[in-house]
Amino acid sequence: MTAPIVIVGAGLAGLRTAEELRRAGYVGELILLGDEPRLPYDRPPLSKQFVRGETDDTTLRPREFFTEKQIDLRLNTAAVAVDTEARNVRLVDDNALDYDQLVIATGLRPRRLPGLPDAPGVHVLRGHADAATLRAELADAGTALVVGAGFIGCELAASFRACGIAVVLIEPQPTPLASVLGEEVGALIARMHRDEGVDLRCGTSLDTLRTDDAGRVRAAKLSDGTEIAADLVVIGVGSRPVTEWLTDSGIALADPSAGGGILADEVGRTSADRVWAVGDVAAWRHDTGRCRRVEHWTNAGEQAKLLACALLGAEPPTVARVPYFWSDQYDVKLQALGTPNAADDVQIVSDDGRKFLAYYSRGGTLTGVVGAGMTAQVMKARAKIAASAPVTDLLTPH
Repeated sequence: MTAPIVIVGAGLAGLRTAEELRRAGYVGELILLGDEPRLPYDRPPLSKQFVRGETDDTTLRPREFFTEKQIDLRLNTAAVAVDTEARNVRLVDDNALDYDQLVIATGLRPRRLPGLPDAPGVHVLRGHADAATLRAELADAGTALVVGAGFIGCELAASFRACGIAVVLIEPQPTPLASVLGEEVGALIARMHRDEGVDLRCGTSLDTLRTDDAGRVRAAKLSDGTEIAADLVVIGVGSRPVTEWLTDSGIALADPSAGGGILADEVGRTSADRVWAVGDVAAWRHDTGRCRRVEHWTNAGEQAKLLACALLGAEPPTVARVPYFWSDQYDVKLQALGTPNAADDVQIVSDDGRKFLAYYSRGGTLTGVVGAGMTAQVMKARAKIAASAPVTDLLTPH
């Protein structure tokens, strides 16, 4: 009897892979392992609608879906090791699960700052339980410190302001999202947050936290020596791929200094036979020949489709892949197409004081478009980015 396809990780990438395998005609046994007790759920709303109390359920598929598709969903079941020669995965209960093909979709884990007390009121945000705990504390909070002005930090700052909470947002770089979008666009995002009443302090980091007699966080001391009140502290300083369970597996991993993750080719094959990687944990080979991870919602679905076809021996679809991501902050949707980079040439072509549009280029070639509240203008650039068109094609009136 043929062993099943086993997918480790029941987040978006793992779920989409299971769906695509069934859609591509796979009728054999399919097991989806999740280490959380919840049905697979959508993560982007956690920092926005969910934490603000506007929705209670971000479930992606109901229980009946898995029965209908004959996907053996096993929750509260973490994988702790893999033996690629014996083709089995060892589970947290010490049982072993044989596989014919293994797909790893374990995602990310939030980074924490060393030396900080694990005190009530100090949070990270990745999973549903993190968001639920944070939401429960918002009602009694008057002040919040958000450490890190990346996407999660900016979204939470916006959500907290919507809840009437005074927010201090600190970031060691010169602007929010400087390492991703560059300082010029970062300055426009900084303006938006300050206009909404966020006390944004760039070039500043967290030094220590002060707790009260009950051990709950009440204040923070910053690197510039100032002290601020904080009923809540959220650490948003990035995430790292969940790969520690692969130690001694023989599966090649990317250098942590280059972002880490599981090295894979352009359809998700890893260095181990019959082992694949998908989603945030996977460092796929891209057009440049380099392997890199892409931590975007749309990427998970695109990779799942390619991987499922390749795993089943079908010809993967040929698509002009143009990365896309978005971030909802206040009443503005920040969108990005392509591969905008902080080192690119940036041209701000529209800015009304709130909404803006920026073109990114390298050596005159269009690499990306970033817009805030400019949905149509961003999306119409997709074909130009896919064709590596000169940036002048968008700058020249037609």
